[in-house]
Amino acid sequence: MAQARGSGARGSTSDSADDGASARERILEAAGELFAEHGFEATPTSRIAERAEVPKGLIHYYFRRKQDLLTALVDQLPDDPVVSDRVAVRGDVAGSLRRLVRELDARLEASPLLSHLLWREADTHVAVRDALQQRFRHVVEQIRGVIELALPPGLPGGDIDAAALLLARVVNHRHSLARHGAHDDGLDREIGFIARALEPGGSKSRKAKPA
Repeated sequence: MAQARGSGARGSTSDSADDGASARERILEAAGELFAEHGFEATPTSRIAERAEVPKGLIHYYFRRKQDLLTALVDQLPDDPVVSDRVAVRGDVAGSLRRLVRELDARLEASPLLSHLLWREADTHVAVRDALQQRFRHVVEQIRGVIELALPPGLPGGDIDAAALLLARVVNHRHSLARHGAHDDGLDREIGFIARALEPGGSKSRKAKPA
């Protein structure tokens, strides 16, 4: 009998933990949806509780401040890097960068929270601003890695660091406007320009001739 009571207690504790995890996840999911739709300041915790179908007091049990909800959401944002070998083709810098940008765009589209939350709240919340800056650094590193793999072997390219930083800024700007439905048709031309500048001797060939 003692063993049976012990088993029951363990099961009850496990069920309680599962219920708690489920409630916390529902709260975060509801908060993410509402922050993306209406913004952080315009979303009261009562509305989050209503959408998550939990008592309002349970939100404050898991998240002492509303700001803590935002921080938890930022921590959950996807940040898996694109595998450079999947998109980079030796000798095809422009094509490799275009494939990388398509991958980055697809990840943005797959996460509405990413496209809305980061850029909407970055000006007023340090945690979000830090996450956005970290994401930018990751994009720079991914672009640099793809360029290094795509450049022809044995030939020095141009300034890879400057090229990676420039393209990352363009991609970042493009993504910051995505929630408004904006589309940057000039990105393909910019990638072509960067790729040509990286080709050995590319910058020399475009120097202005002396008058």
